[in-house]
Amino acid sequence: MTNKYMYTGSEWDIDLIDKMWTTINKVATETFGFDYYEPQIEIISSEQMLDCYSSVAMPHMYPHWSFGKTFLQNERQYKKGMQGLAYEVVINTNPCLTYLMENNSATLQCLVLAHAAVGHSSFFKTNYLFKNWTDADSILDYLKYAKNYIKKCEEKYGEDRVEKLLDACHSLQNHGIDKYKKPSPLKGELAYQREKQWEQYFESSFNDLWRTVPKSTQSNVTECDSIREENLLYFIEKNSPVLDTWEREVVRIVRKIAQYFYPQRQTQLMNEGFASFTHHLLMTELYEQGYITEGAYLEFLASHTNVVAQRDWDSKYYHGINVYALGFAMFNDIKRMCQNPDDEDRKWCPEACDKDWLETIKDIVANYRDESFILQFLSPKVARQFKLFSVHIKEGAGHLLVNATHDDDSFADIRRSLAEQYDLSRSVPQIDVVHVDWKGDRWLYLQHTTKNNQRLNYKDAKRTCYYVEKLWGFSVTLEYVDLDGNNLEDV
Repeated sequence: MTNKYMYTGSEWDIDLIDKMWTTINKVATETFGFDYYEPQIEIISSEQMLDCYSSVAMPHMYPHWSFGKTFLQNERQYKKGMQGLAYEVVINTNPCLTYLMENNSATLQCLVLAHAAVGHSSFFKTNYLFKNWTDADSILDYLKYAKNYIKKCEEKYGEDRVEKLLDACHSLQNHGIDKYKKPSPLKGELAYQREKQWEQYFESSFNDLWRTVPKSTQSNVTECDSIREENLLYFIEKNSPVLDTWEREVVRIVRKIAQYFYPQRQTQLMNEGFASFTHHLLMTELYEQGYITEGAYLEFLASHTNVVAQRDWDSKYYHGINVYALGFAMFNDIKRMCQNPDDEDRKWCPEACDKDWLETIKDIVANYRDESFILQFLSPKVARQFKLFSVHIKEGAGHLLVNATHDDDSFADIRRSLAEQYDLSRSVPQIDVVHVDWKGDRWLYLQHTTKNNQRLNYKDAKRTCYYVEKLWGFSVTLEYVDLDGNNLEDV
């Protein structure tokens, strides 16, 4: 091992960051063959990091009061020492935007480059959900268009009116997702063409005489009375009898941005786990090849251990299962099963046994999401490491019953129960548009399909109906049905 250290202390400058990335990029591509977007590295302050938190980490995000509220909450917690800040933020764009905190040490900067600019970026570029459902090449152009468009709406129609419209759209953004059909791409040049069209619209609508022209809303309205549409915002955008043209575009902007985040919500465990696995792999390789000192490697291990630590259930710091910890443990375990499997591994994870570990992990990153990842590759060894077991309340017994453990055939129940926690269909209610009384009072009927007879919180359901009515313009009813379609009750 030759001594060709990139640095020997904790201080860094821009030249060192550039040298770090050149070295990490060389090791990541030549030694491991990772494929990722070219990074755009930005150094930011703690206040800028707080700003990233408040605006869902997206540059050029349009303004909204909720972002300022989030900023103040995080700033207050941070200044009181009750909350730390992330070492980095990475965004699914091409080039891949990677924000590094200016107060990181040299070793931490090296770590986060490996974690974000290689690990996360590789996941963004190769995972099928991101490839099919997001457009990393055009999202920044679209955000610029959206910000400029909403700013012009505020100037023309007033901040209060635009704010109330955004409030309603934000409350329904989880119900503005296309789950089964691929959304149309976000082309930057098309966004600017749309912006020019809206400029012409604003100019033409400036004359008060335009207000006397009857509005045509029926051109977008379906002729069918009975329908089944899961994308609530899309239905409102196309069919609302009361929204102006500019309001429909605002609805479209909110649902397009919500769509962009949909894959991230389905892959949080895998994404963070793979990025943690990648930075551990690369930092260890850098140490073994003589690019970082032993002291730097020990500093890295201390930070890495804190990131992937799983707190005990009775710890005051316990907040459920740490996705960094479980994801890293599973990817590490997959590597072990590929290289040295035992009979238990061959029984529960045959797809990972006696295979090339690097190609197997790349295939998993490309073709799985959290739910299927757990169902396929959670091993009894990891279940023992995290002390996982399944319990249920035995009817009439008044106590909990352990019904699944890691050491018998009931382990499949642990897999299934854990996977269900990462299934978005169980955390986001299924609400569909099922009927519109077009010929009468235009009453809109929504239907919530319950699972295990679990109802929505009454106040939340009423609030949701309130915002739907604001966008729809007429009365709304929310029906409850079971999985067989039997009516339960209305809201």
